[in-house]
Amino acid sequence: MTDEKQQLEDFRDYLGLLGRLQLNDKLAGKVDVSGVVQITLLEAHQQGWSELTEEERVPWLRKVFANNLLDEIRKFRTQGRDVDRERSIQQSLENSASRLNDWLAAEQSSPSRKLMRNEDSIRLAKALACLTSEQREAIELHHLKGLSLEKIGRRMHRKKGAVAGLIFRGKQRLQELLGPSGFSEV
Repeated sequence: MTDEKQQLEDFRDYLGLLGRLQLNDKLAGKVDVSGVVQITLLEAHQQGWSELTEEERVPWLRKVFANNLLDEIRKFRTQGRDVDRERSIQQSLENSASRLNDWLAAEQSSPSRKLMRNEDSIRLAKALACLTSEQREAIELHHLKGLSLEKIGRRMHRKKGAVAGLIFRGKQRLQELLGPSGFSEV
């Protein structure tokens, strides 16, 4: 695999995580997030990923992904082309990325810290992909969507205590996967 393809492949789990965070229950069963990620990575490879600076890559990739996700969502919506909805999806994707970064670290503004947070986001997304689907879903809903344990329990058809256990065990596993250089907030 070429260096550029490997760099792009490293974003697969990250984009998948951001995509899952955008879909409500109705769309989650219809929209193929992994397919949207695949299309996005292919487009990035074809449209000059290597010409972008390190600082430009992640925001640009999120924008391409947001557009592709919006195209896929449009197929299942009767609204058609609602410009406000398009802006809403792009803003929501940026908000999800911000919540992910906030979960990883306190606000730091230097370019090198931004790059490190992007790398941390990618590592976290890969580690989340290694959890059981129930643990991953509970952690994503609680820490990245901000849902209460009660709401998660209703959504997952589990008791509040069971959800808390999933989150606890999932966070323990994340700490194992991320190792000693892991994130203090995880």
